[in-house]
Amino acid sequence: MRIFSLVVASGIAAGALQAQVVKPTPPDTVAQLSGVKVTAKRTEQEARISPIQLLTLPVTASITSQRVEETVNIIDAEDAVKYLPSVFLRKRNNGDTQATLETRVWGVSSSARSLIFADGVPITALVANNNTIGGPRWGLVSPSEIARIDMMYGPFSAAYAGNSMGAVMEITTRLPEKLEGSIGQTQAVQNFDLYGTKKNYGTAQTAATVGDRFGKFSFWASGNYQNSHSQPLSYVTSATFPNGTTGGFAAQNKLGAPANILGASGLLHTDMTNAKVKAAYDFTPFVRAAYTFGYWKNDASSSVDSYAQASGQPTYAGQAGFASGFYKLFEQHTAHSLSLRTDRKSDWDFEAVATRYNFDKDQQRTPTTASASGTTFGSAGRVAVLDGTGWTTLDFKAVWQAGGPLTANVVSFGAHDDRYTLFNPTYNTPDWTTGTVHSSVATEGDGKTETRALWLQDAWRIVPTLKLTVGGRYEWWHAYDGFNANGNTKVTQPTLDGSKFSPKAILAWTATPLWSVTASVGKAYRFATASELYQLVSTGTTFTSPNPNLKPDNVLAAELAVERTFARSRAKVALFQDDVHDAIISQFLPLVPGSPALFSYVSNVDHVRARGVEAVLESNDVFVRGLDFSSSVTYVNARTLALSGQASATAPAGSAVGKRLPNIPDWRANFLTTYRPVERLALTLAGRYSGKVYTTLDNADINPNTYQGFSAWFVADAHVNYRVDNHWSTSVGADNLLNRKYFFFHPFPQRTFVASLKYAF
Repeated sequence: MRIFSLVVASGIAAGALQAQVVKPTPPDTVAQLSGVKVTAKRTEQEARISPIQLLTLPVTASITSQRVEETVNIIDAEDAVKYLPSVFLRKRNNGDTQATLETRVWGVSSSARSLIFADGVPITALVANNNTIGGPRWGLVSPSEIARIDMMYGPFSAAYAGNSMGAVMEITTRLPEKLEGSIGQTQAVQNFDLYGTKKNYGTAQTAATVGDRFGKFSFWASGNYQNSHSQPLSYVTSATFPNGTTGGFAAQNKLGAPANILGASGLLHTDMTNAKVKAAYDFTPFVRAAYTFGYWKNDASSSVDSYAQASGQPTYAGQAGFASGFYKLFEQHTAHSLSLRTDRKSDWDFEAVATRYNFDKDQQRTPTTASASGTTFGSAGRVAVLDGTGWTTLDFKAVWQAGGPLTANVVSFGAHDDRYTLFNPTYNTPDWTTGTVHSSVATEGDGKTETRALWLQDAWRIVPTLKLTVGGRYEWWHAYDGFNANGNTKVTQPTLDGSKFSPKAILAWTATPLWSVTASVGKAYRFATASELYQLVSTGTTFTSPNPNLKPDNVLAAELAVERTFARSRAKVALFQDDVHDAIISQFLPLVPGSPALFSYVSNVDHVRARGVEAVLESNDVFVRGLDFSSSVTYVNARTLALSGQASATAPAGSAVGKRLPNIPDWRANFLTTYRPVERLALTLAGRYSGKVYTTLDNADINPNTYQGFSAWFVADAHVNYRVDNHWSTSVGADNLLNRKYFFFHPFPQRTFVASLKYAF
């Protein structure tokens, strides 16, 4: 942490020095747009941001495509936000389908506590709140089509559901004004060395785009193919070394208990394709209809590597972990969206967006047994199916500003409807490679949720320097068709209904042209996802049960932000707090009331609270022209205040009270330094830091830097971007330049070199 203290201190000093030695001029790095602050000039493409988004999303962080291209080793769309304040993407490997978002007050296991949109279309998978099927559908966005990304931290806009309690991310993509396109090739190679695995893992990605406008009609098509190999994503562990074997590595788990490493698993090879077509028609200069079709396909296979040997030959030693880490995965998803928007810049504007996302085919095939003497698997296995899972959404939003955009009073309102369907049977099959799917059911977890909402928001400029925005959102929620099976045991779950009202308020004061203060407060309720309500029943060493009676997360969030603009710098400090009752977190409780036996399952923790501070600094032309610096530091004190259950089956009652909340680091920080000695060349050095993370309610993780532990880590990245001419550009770089070996449950990528070449016309 001292490294970051020095970096941030030096940056603040640089900003202060500039404020003293540079004659103040009207700031040109921050533009005020209806309460939305952006930190770069808006290009012609970016000017097509929805006017309703400008009025309903109080942006606290942004990044443009140009800055991404110049500073980020970007392979997947989610890479674009890796240096935004208080944000961490759980991207374990290139092409990761489980890259969940960590925000100020919620960790990576809270995928449903944030909302991510692309042109108003949700890519957040609110069918679950986890690191598996809850991962955002990043494959719907090609990196080359991103125009800009804007973020709001906290549930402070009535236009967004209670899932915004973590953050809202809006990705704006491009539409052309003339014929244009691009083709690019990106190559990456990771040097990995840990335990008994020492190997290079490569990624090859080809991306192409083309778009044009013909009068009132415009279209944009993009395609992306990626072939990638990951480092081991997991390991096979055992409390003891199998009899008659040698090899392996003595180790302990995060709790300090023996967990010897017998081999690597989750060595994932993916062939991933996505294609997207976006067509728009301008009925008038102010009314546009658009249709988008997205196709995503993933053929993947996971292999294993045993470190254990018997008689000098590798062996799986009958360990089931080798079987579960060896699988074949086929996924084919499609998405549709239809929108109608106006941008009249007068009294009325509206937008309507309808979407559909389908898991057309999604099956994972896995053996159930591994050889006791060699390196083969039994024929019998299981097929986990998600075919039929998906969701539909419908949003209508409107804004009334009597007198046009310069009016002192702006009213926005809207309606929302969604339906999420989870269908997740796992079948037993006599032949895991090709056996029929619809045989006997091993486990099954199905269910649906529906949410309807109405919202209203009023932004009133009381005086030219003071603006008050107040609003409210009323939501009706319904969960139904819940069904669980474990072998021959079948349970039809009861239906649930709920309704909640969430008020919001923001007071923004522009004290002087250089100083601004914003106070925000918002109530939000996050209703449980289908996965949380109807998760699979399993037996064995860990017993999990569905909980169809979950109450919603009940959060009262507040933030006080102070911002100071200098001639070429911007500094901001934000104090924030989330006070949450009935937080949905896994804990140990009696499965049957009155039972002395405790089991772990998702349930409502009575009371938790997270409070902290975030400091952000951005500065241009530091000391020399062309040298830009930005950094952020976030501290969070997240604690359990009341808990009816227990932290574990053996933990004393009350042992979790006062302890840090699981999956939330206390410190986060990053910095980004870019030097442009000439217009076409950008040299970037960046760094990211995260503090230690506990994963247990009573903070029993005494050994974090191990597999399944969450250690503190710092990684440095480097990037060089050069625009050869108006058509050709190239970049080279490295992520994790210092080759830090660290765990975030999984072993994360070690030093990775990236190079790309792009031609655009």
